[in-house]
Amino acid sequence: MPSRKFAWEKLSDDALLRQRLSSLRVTVKGTWLEDCVSTLHEELEERGIRLRPHTWISSEWFSPGGVPGIAIPFYLAHPRLMKLEKKMMFDVEGGTWRECMAILRHEAGHAIQHGYQLQRRRRWQQLFGPSSRHYPRYYRPNPASRRYVQHLRLWYAQSHPDEDFAETFAVWLRPRSNWRTRYAGWPALKKLEYVDELMSEIAGKRPLITTRERVEPLGRLSQTLEDHYKKKQAFYAFTPPKTYDRDLSRLFSADPRHHRSKPASALIRRHRAHIRQLVARWTGENQLTLDAVLDEMISRCRELDLRAVGPEQKLVLDFTVLVTAKTMHTMFGPSRRKWIAL
Repeated sequence: MPSRKFAWEKLSDDALLRQRLSSLRVTVKGTWLEDCVSTLHEELEERGIRLRPHTWISSEWFSPGGVPGIAIPFYLAHPRLMKLEKKMMFDVEGGTWRECMAILRHEAGHAIQHGYQLQRRRRWQQLFGPSSRHYPRYYRPNPASRRYVQHLRLWYAQSHPDEDFAETFAVWLRPRSNWRTRYAGWPALKKLEYVDELMSEIAGKRPLITTRERVEPLGRLSQTLEDHYKKKQAFYAFTPPKTYDRDLSRLFSADPRHHRSKPASALIRRHRAHIRQLVARWTGENQLTLDAVLDEMISRCRELDLRAVGPEQKLVLDFTVLVTAKTMHTMFGPSRRKWIAL
């Protein structure tokens, strides 16, 4: 973590949120992110790939079209900012070494596509689709599909041809991924074999595009952290359907004989964070969205005066299963649009 000191480190959350992104002045250099980027470059070198994506700090993860580089979100560059991200979003995307490397490999796929203009190749288009296809705001993945690799959450390869390639590249690049065995018999194996052939072909070659441009660098972002998080929270906002009463009444009791038992709403509140984290890990859904679902369920339990009768551990497990089932139905049911995460 960084040794450099910043004036905003000791500010309260409210005061920090009033700061402009440009005033943070954090960088990749001198932080744990520098080690992550070095590891990525080593992996590329081992594969003979000459391109080394340059990195910079911005508001989120992305690799701009036509630029063989990677933008990294500001909050990963300092523990104080990671703490604020956790408070505002309930999660820190890329906040562990393993997750950061997974995202970097994905973004490196984009950078290499841009640098070598791989999307212009006919075989690339046949396997992944046209890169010019419009990016959807929402997409509906098929979790059972074997036409796509599985790397980042939410079956992200299914969202767009560029993401399909980036995910396939990330699986190919990851050390000891054993992709030939893991994807044996899957149609996605053809994509992996093509990436393997393609990377052998471009090994040692200078990329066509070598610009070191930095798109939307942190120093040029004038919005406050408060405005940044309002926009980010709005993206994941979700009004849950009010269809929980029957399921909650089966799990908890409305019988007057149990009026002395603990309120079901209190039980859920007590285990809220753990349940939210578990369901997010199992389903891939964003924790902010899940928190809205739990809010609605707590409210319905209170209005129905439901009581928690029975062993607490079993009730918590059963409730977690219920939330998971409802989340999956909501994500992939006929009326739900699926969020794009990156």
